[in-house]
Amino acid sequence: QVQLVESGGGLAQAGGSLTLSCAASGTIFAISSMGWYRQRPGEQRELVATMTYDGRRSYADSVKGRFTISRDNDKNTVSLQINSLKPEDAAVYYCYLFQSRRDYWGQGTQVTVSS
Repeated sequence: QVQLVESGGGLAQAGGSLTLSCAASGTIFAISSMGWYRQRPGEQRELVATMTYDGRRSYADSVKGRFTISRDNDKNTVSLQINSLKPEDAAVYYCYLFQSRRDYWGQGTQVTVSS
């Protein structure tokens, strides 16, 4: 019953900034957790950042201090502000939702970083 749609991916220069957004349709429960994963070519999908409904955040060490996750419960959106882009940040970024013991995924948005 939940659909996630990402936007904001694209090409950016190393050292630059980018904002990814994810809009969720359907009913989002207070117990839910939302976040972002990314997947580089040939690698496993990795967790980037998560945020609970009540505002608790967590980050992967590789992005801590550079990425900021935010969530608007009224709008059912979650965003990822990416600063100080590095070439290794290039990946397909996936919006993620976990609620009612089920995982939901967006289609992914490509982030490309030029040096």
